[in-house]
Amino acid sequence: MATFLLLLIALVWGVGAIWRVYKQARFYQIEEYMSLRYLRWVLAARERALPNRPIALWMFGAILSMFLGEASGSVFPHILALIAACIAVMPPDEGEIKKRFVRTSRATRLLAASIIVTIVALIGLLLVVWRLTERLEDFRPALVGLVGLVVLLAAPLWLVLGNLLMVPVEAAYRRRFLRQAKQVMEAVHPKVIGITGSYGKTTTKNFMRDLLSARYKTYATPKSYNTLMGVSRAINQDIADDYSIEYFISEMGAYIPGEIARLCQLTSPSISVVVEVGPQHLERFGTLENIAIAKYEIIKALPPDGLGVFNVDNPYVKTMYDRGYPANRIGVSRLLPPQTPPDQARFIASDVTQTLMGLTFTVTDTQTGQNEVFNVPVVGLHNVTNILLAVAVAVHEGLSLREVAQRARMLTPSESRLVRQTSAEGLTIINDAYSANPAGVVSALQVLAMHETGRRLLITPGMVELGPLHESENRKLGEEAARYATDIILVGREQTSPIAAGLQAAQFPVDRLIIVDTLSEAVTWYKQHLRAGDTVLFLNDLPDTY
Repeated sequence: MATFLLLLIALVWGVGAIWRVYKQARFYQIEEYMSLRYLRWVLAARERALPNRPIALWMFGAILSMFLGEASGSVFPHILALIAACIAVMPPDEGEIKKRFVRTSRATRLLAASIIVTIVALIGLLLVVWRLTERLEDFRPALVGLVGLVVLLAAPLWLVLGNLLMVPVEAAYRRRFLRQAKQVMEAVHPKVIGITGSYGKTTTKNFMRDLLSARYKTYATPKSYNTLMGVSRAINQDIADDYSIEYFISEMGAYIPGEIARLCQLTSPSISVVVEVGPQHLERFGTLENIAIAKYEIIKALPPDGLGVFNVDNPYVKTMYDRGYPANRIGVSRLLPPQTPPDQARFIASDVTQTLMGLTFTVTDTQTGQNEVFNVPVVGLHNVTNILLAVAVAVHEGLSLREVAQRARMLTPSESRLVRQTSAEGLTIINDAYSANPAGVVSALQVLAMHETGRRLLITPGMVELGPLHESENRKLGEEAARYATDIILVGREQTSPIAAGLQAAQFPVDRLIIVDTLSEAVTWYKQHLRAGDTVLFLNDLPDTY
């Protein structure tokens, strides 16, 4: 009976460990299966690495079982340890979940390998403990529980080991997937436009797709697919055997050097567009210079007769333009005067105005002297640059500037990027929750400020992955927000402390500032306190690992 109960104790802890592995896989997936980033996240908070309840319950059960074991000599200590184990492994409240675990093929393989590692570790440690306690039977319930506790707490490690075991398998799948995508691209043979930048890639891509679609069959990678496997999936699923596609537009993102180069090897762009170089993902690259080097890979991959399109208002991108490759280069600007020579910037926006109805500006082609007025139903001054980049490609590919201006009247904002809508209660909701960067937050706040009736509420968790600029840039966000918002809700006390410091420095009213732990709390507050005519700006939304 005692042996059966010990096995049952081990089984309960083992089930709890496997369940923890499964739950942790969601965070591992959010961190894109990058083991070091995931482990840093786990170790950054003690409760993640060493949750209180299983540790406390094991200690409670162990002390009582050892004490009662000596006193009674019965199976009661085993039963007590079993009860403690059952309570210890009960799933904790996960709180607010923004992004659920996606059971992709890779995730399923990872889980299978990690669960096998968990079971092997549990059995191995139990055999060792069993051998060492042959004459200490009274201690077995506590020690078996200790083994189970260790295996449960080590769930993040089992995930990482499972991922390591799957490296050869994933490499084989990856090679096959990429080979298939390469074959599709060679068969369909569309003209490829690659777009990169620290931010603005998705919006520029969508604008470009909509402009080119006026004359050509154009496909753009969906949503924010900008990794090698994401782009490959789009190719294999969406354009295989569709020989009518004339243009393929691909976002190209980078978390490490070489990623954009590999994307270019897969797609072979003949037109490359560089939107911005900024501190987004500075935490990963270390310096802005390293980010610029990574982004320049998209230009280096062009053939000599290819086209490079550059936002010359950005100093890092201007440096790329000035390198002189390729020979065919187009610069765009919303800061330079229309009289600028075409060898410095061909397409220039001037007389920019912004209303709640959208943007109005004049685009001058400095090479031909032609100019057209653009009326675009999109807000955000930074979008002028995104539109100019799309205009440059469209005109180069045969559309007239007048045709592009007419087509631009139908452009729409990308999902969760300064999208405005009115709720049934009469509130204006500005959704800019996809991401936040130092360049875009000011544009978003200016849009908020244009709503002159009622309260203007900003809800934000701040900006992340800015590395050494995290404190200073978020402090600036606070100082800017104080100029435009009447009310502010910060989501997450620790990460938003620099914003709070900026608000304090700007003498923002304390009674108009609220700090909450979750986005749902912020939503509940505004639904209770705001009325028709008020406006809410959602600025950024962090993943569950923040």
